[in-house]
Amino acid sequence: MLLTVSGPPGSGKSTNAAGLAEELGLEHISGGDIFREMAAENEMTPVEFNEYAEENEDIDRELDERLYEIATSRDDVVLESRLAGWLAGDHADFRIWFDAPLQVRAKRIADREGKSVDVALEETKRREESEKKRYMEYYNIPIEDLSIYDVVYNTARWQEDAFLDALVDTVQAYDPQFDEGKYPVEGVTYEF
Repeated sequence: MLLTVSGPPGSGKSTNAAGLAEELGLEHISGGDIFREMAAENEMTPVEFNEYAEENEDIDRELDERLYEIATSRDDVVLESRLAGWLAGDHADFRIWFDAPLQVRAKRIADREGKSVDVALEETKRREESEKKRYMEYYNIPIEDLSIYDVVYNTARWQEDAFLDALVDTVQAYDPQFDEGKYPVEGVTYEF
């Protein structure tokens, strides 16, 4: 089974994708981890690397090519990234989107990265605008279009332990016989 987990920074993607993978006995692969490794290799913060990527399209294309390869060749994975649902297309068995209000996400990021909420808020806004611009320019992906996802969760409304249980139950209740066809993603081009 290939599950994709997507959402903006601080939405709970990593925590919940890792928990979901563990509960279902699947491998967890994080596009964010790969991106942060690439940023560190270039001695930049993720925010700086995002903005650098606006001028250097090869960065996104390299990351997206790696994720696309995983999404189209593996079926034992929880693949987590902002674009995982889009990149996986018909290959995904189940696509999940997490979100939370910006203030909640900024607080989570601040706690995780040891910075002030104000700094996390500003960096998150910059990062999201940068990514939104690149997704549309490179692939014609309107990241705010959630119609491709099987479920959308506001993670701010759930207690962490209860949420993972609900998420596992949701995936286990999925019955592919009711899938009247995968969601074609029209107008999206993946050229790496």
